[in-house]
Amino acid sequence: MKTIPFFKMSGSGNDFIIIDNREAVVPEAQLTRLVIGACRRKMSVGADGMIFIESSANRDFKWRFFNADGSLPDMCGNGARCAARFAFMHGIAGRQMAFDTLAGTIEATVGDDTVKIRMTAPRDLKTGTMLDLEGTPTAVGSVNTGVPHVVMVVDDIEAVAVAETGRLIRYHPNFAPDGTNANFVAVKENGTIFIRTYERGVEDETLACGTGNVAAALILAHERGLTSPVTLTTRSGGNLTVHFSTQGGRYQDVFLEGDARVIYRGDLWEDCLLYTSPTHETRYTISYSV
Repeated sequence: MKTIPFFKMSGSGNDFIIIDNREAVVPEAQLTRLVIGACRRKMSVGADGMIFIESSANRDFKWRFFNADGSLPDMCGNGARCAARFAFMHGIAGRQMAFDTLAGTIEATVGDDTVKIRMTAPRDLKTGTMLDLEGTPTAVGSVNTGVPHVVMVVDDIEAVAVAETGRLIRYHPNFAPDGTNANFVAVKENGTIFIRTYERGVEDETLACGTGNVAAALILAHERGLTSPVTLTTRSGGNLTVHFSTQGGRYQDVFLEGDARVIYRGDLWEDCLLYTSPTHETRYTISYSV
């Protein structure tokens, strides 16, 4: 039976399956099916997403990133940091590297214990938007940090019904047809910032979200005058740090820094394809009052 070598990696709790696919060990026609099968928790390896490292004519490499449900987002901050460490460990790139994503070229620096990436330029930053969430007007901010994010400031991070409220925001008509990710942040009196995220494509809360942390840092900077760097504590308990500068009221030179750890390596068997399930295609119907 054919097997496929892989690494399981985690970026502050955001976990990924990574495969060196420069030699097309996974045929194009099997990519999505393999992603859905391998990312199923309890039935397979389990992961928030899957990354295929591929050859590039102009950069150190390019990636193909899939969410657990088989969808193709433009960007994933924690996934990019894990991909960078994977590439460095396998001699695909040096400590300083550049690789192509659907969001554009990402630059990365691999340190001894952390990986720092330069994010693509944020766009469409808005604050003070009122969303009707089941009849309750709620103030949120939003920004695209490679993928779209909504940020809601809350008083008690533990009291947030992340799955339920996150789903309302994710499928809100304001963000149709593609939807958005939803982040909830609480700023304590001592300055500690806690964040929880509902991720589009995983369709649940994840332990961390790199692009979500960047979105939250920029929204808080815009609304509350926070200055770079901004460190946020994720649901896993790990910290992610966002660096940025401003010019003319615009945010630029945005970097995301945090850990990117190898959990284990192994071989995927063809059996994991047998666990491909239509449950990954589940979508929710949500009613809104007018």
